[in-house]
Amino acid sequence: MAATRRAEATWEGDLITGSGIVSAVSSRGFTDLPVSWAARTEEPGGKTSPEELVAAAHASCYCMALSAGLGRAGTPPKRLEVSATVTFEQVTGGFKVASSALTVRGVVPGVDDAGFRKAAEAAKDGCPISGALKGNVELSVDAALA
Repeated sequence: MAATRRAEATWEGDLITGSGIVSAVSSRGFTDLPVSWAARTEEPGGKTSPEELVAAAHASCYCMALSAGLGRAGTPPKRLEVSATVTFEQVTGGFKVASSALTVRGVVPGVDDAGFRKAAEAAKDGCPISGALKGNVELSVDAALA
């Protein structure tokens, strides 16, 4: 079963002073979120960035991957709280998404700290968004039971 999702963006003006919008076309979960270069490289100022959207995708995908892994092990989570911090930095010749650092705190009956950390690492490696980033972006996870 293949699933496709679509988002659209519109940009007006040059890179530095221009701005745009991005919308989730498939779900209509968000529409016309404002984006700008300044929001990407300085303070957000109420606007989003491609990196923030990647962070949202990574955090939500990782939650699903970790929940699935814990469930397969017979210890489904009661609650997982995940944050993803995506770093966009200037490098020789331009800019790049350099890292995505996941932090997860979980309430998982029947799992000790070591088991949770092991499951968290496996989920980092098995999450499809991690797979899309792997090899180009440094990935890390800080996992602990709540």
